[in-house]
Amino acid sequence: MNPETYDAVIVGGSYAGMSAALPLARARRRILVIDGGKRRNRFVEASHGFLGQDGRHPADIAADARKQLLRYATVQWIEGDAVHASGEFDAFQVALEDGTSYAARRLILATGVTDELPNIAGLAERWGKSVFICPYCDGYELNEGRIGVIATGPMGVHQALLLPDWGTTTLFMNGHAMPEQAEVDHLTARGVRIETGVVCQIDGRATIVLEDGRRFEQDGIFTGPRMRLSSPLAAQLGCDIDDSAFGEMIRTDGMKTTSVKGVYACGDATQGAKSVAIAVGDGYMTGAVAHRSLIFD
Repeated sequence: MNPETYDAVIVGGSYAGMSAALPLARARRRILVIDGGKRRNRFVEASHGFLGQDGRHPADIAADARKQLLRYATVQWIEGDAVHASGEFDAFQVALEDGTSYAARRLILATGVTDELPNIAGLAERWGKSVFICPYCDGYELNEGRIGVIATGPMGVHQALLLPDWGTTTLFMNGHAMPEQAEVDHLTARGVRIETGVVCQIDGRATIVLEDGRRFEQDGIFTGPRMRLSSPLAAQLGCDIDDSAFGEMIRTDGMKTTSVKGVYACGDATQGAKSVAIAVGDGYMTGAVAHRSLIFD
């Protein structure tokens, strides 16, 4: 084996990627983490729902994790964007923007997703501050206040049905078709109000303005952005990619193996449910599976 070949290269140094690196590091495997520094939750001030870290700034959680990971002598870290990947089992190559290339026996893709937000004036500026996606992450802090849900498709009904546990909820259809009658009945039973008008602007902290001029002051807003993979590497390697209700996702089996032998994927790029806690657990299992592959495959 070429001494310049890493046991594993992990692309993505956020929560899932670092967690995947940890079991490999503890097995004293030589690994490289390549990170572009664009955590998906970089827009928020506090991360919630991760036991032991609840309410901390997400950047602080990530910084502590990186410091702990780099205590292991076999871990190397490079800041930069991986732009190309190729190769096959036991002989993969990952290249950076500057042309530098790294060889690996296994690849772990923890490359994340990018949120494609609804094209509504004022929404992007409030993303992660008063406009959110996950009620489990951000609903509690609204203190049972007024919550608006802006539909971007069928998942709007799903969000609206969840959110009454966190506050008084209004579903803004924003030009989308009304839900089926059974869904309307379920929404009504949950106390959800439905507004059919088109949203043209978000004003103030979280005021929803409709095209007809009506204004609905909210304490927080939830919406479901379309998600696309943040990196082309999975496609370049030939990994199967699914088009889900949430957007693009790298297809993996129950052991986080992609359709390409020797390539694993974890974190937001592989599943609909997304949070720091989920990413950490998902990444750790992926790293352990990749380590076993180095022994048994």
